[in-house]
Amino acid sequence: MTEENNTAAAGATEARGPQLSLQRFYLKDCSFESPNPVESFQGMAEWKPQMNLNLSSTNSAIGENAREVVLKVEVEVKQDDKTIYLVEIQQAGVFLISGIEGEDLKQILASYCPSLLYPYAREAVSDMVSKGGFPQLLLQPVNFDRLYQQARESEAAAAPTEGNA
Repeated sequence: MTEENNTAAAGATEARGPQLSLQRFYLKDCSFESPNPVESFQGMAEWKPQMNLNLSSTNSAIGENAREVVLKVEVEVKQDDKTIYLVEIQQAGVFLISGIEGEDLKQILASYCPSLLYPYAREAVSDMVSKGGFPQLLLQPVNFDRLYQQARESEAAAAPTEGNA
């Protein structure tokens, strides 16, 4: 009877099809640097900073169906070509993924998973900037699906065509 139940449970898992779930999210690494805070605070009367935002993500297998996805967010704020502060966040998550392969898996790891992690990274950036004594920084939402499509288009444009190879 136990053998029949195990067989039925295995069949039910296969019948459910592809599965994706976030098991855990966590702040893997963070850093806040302000090279000259006193000088920066004195210049805040004319506060018109320029911000540079860099996003990237990596993923690695950590088990049979588990992947760690790490979203890296780097924010550099300058005023008059002087760095006011630099924030670096690595927001990570463990995702259980089964029944998804190939291009679909690549897209999930590069766009869907980072989009789930981004709100937590935004909050961490905002908290660190505020604790550094600067006006709150609220990063704009990001369309990770569009970033993934742009990366795919760039790869396709850079790849040599069959006739020119």
